[in-house]
Amino acid sequence: MPPRARADRGPLARRRRVRTLLHPARVIPAGFAAAVVLGTLALLTPVAVAEGAAPDGGTPLVVAVFTATSAVCVTGLVVVDTGTYWSAAGQAAILVMIQVGGFGISTLATLLALLLRRRLGLRSRLATGAATRSTPAEARSVLAGIVRITLLVEGVVAVALSLRFLLGYDMPLRRALWYGVFHAVSAFNNAGFALPEDNANLVPYATDEWVTVPVMVAVVLGGIGFPVIFEVLRRTGLPWRVSTRLVLLGTAVLLVGGTALYLVLEWENAETYAGLAGADRVWVALFMSVSARTAGFNVVDYADLDDGSLFLTTLLMFVGGGSGGTAGGIKVGTLMVLVAAVVAEGRGDPDAEVFGRRISPAVIRQALAVIGISGAVISTATVWLLAVTDAGLAPALFEVVSAYATVGLSTGITDDLPPGGDWVLVTCMFLGRIGPTTAVAALALRERGRLYRMPETHPLVG
Repeated sequence: MPPRARADRGPLARRRRVRTLLHPARVIPAGFAAAVVLGTLALLTPVAVAEGAAPDGGTPLVVAVFTATSAVCVTGLVVVDTGTYWSAAGQAAILVMIQVGGFGISTLATLLALLLRRRLGLRSRLATGAATRSTPAEARSVLAGIVRITLLVEGVVAVALSLRFLLGYDMPLRRALWYGVFHAVSAFNNAGFALPEDNANLVPYATDEWVTVPVMVAVVLGGIGFPVIFEVLRRTGLPWRVSTRLVLLGTAVLLVGGTALYLVLEWENAETYAGLAGADRVWVALFMSVSARTAGFNVVDYADLDDGSLFLTTLLMFVGGGSGGTAGGIKVGTLMVLVAAVVAEGRGDPDAEVFGRRISPAVIRQALAVIGISGAVISTATVWLLAVTDAGLAPALFEVVSAYATVGLSTGITDDLPPGGDWVLVTCMFLGRIGPTTAVAALALRERGRLYRMPETHPLVG
């Protein structure tokens, strides 16, 4: 046997193949795909469907796949009414999928490894780091922190919502508790699933701050990312890292700017704000600004929005929330890095700088890669959706961005899409959930130094 053939079968080659298979860029998509398959099988069982909801006695495959993908990818787009089509068992299955998807398959797998083996391997730490934006050495404490924060926020919000549904809307105790738990988990994981009938989402509670404020708090905490929460809790009184400051600054600007723009654009819209008191308009605008960045809850019918508001929502959805959290989109940090690069270019500075620090060119390249990948997927999916449906460009683009950014807002066309359109959105939801994270993880782990550089050139740009 030739020496090379023997080497290909040796221990080193086997370890190399194992490392390739366990690369986070493969583990993360495989984990989410497995969760979608299991969720689909659970929703296809007769016990998951409410009595009389599926007259033919079974759930169509496309409905089960769509719902499972939307839940695991914490999107919130639905093709059937969550509160009436699915039974209590089906809703419970959706809730588990939301929790698993928001927590992160790779993070959950690492947690199980901790519980079973009491130790973490390097690959497990790398997978956790790829999903939570932490270093391998921090994986153990990060996992424990994620569990504590998740249970604390979801528990507090669930209690607040349950009390409101029980005391303010005279719901039976069991239903109030279920509503509170379901919406708390859905909010913190930025999923956007809601139980009110006729796909009303949270429209019945649009002006009830006792419902919308706890939901907004959970959405923001889940959306800014666990790394930011850890930083704020651990370094009280100390200067925060640049990435934390970028996310907090970007989040504040987007929330305040989005609220102000919604107020200006919708103030005279008789279908959305005109019937509301002044204070209620502010709360509704704030909720829309919070929810548009991947939460997916709605307190107004988005089909009635002004064209400017619809476009604003599309932009906010595309940006999303913070890295290492439950939000989707290209992420606030990515946007802030690109803004810094544009400002530096406009000033003629050789380096992009923020808060007295120079941004690594590798980070800027990763940000550009995320933007490029996302733009390519959204463009392709929009053309595909236009080809298989009669939807106009604006609603089709809105729906695709909502799916890819794992938001879940809709102008109302989701229910009427043919199977071809449903599969477009299923693909977008899956790619949107694992795409940017996987791309950045793969780029970071593939980065290597070189002992030489090619001659410089200056192609024409612009």
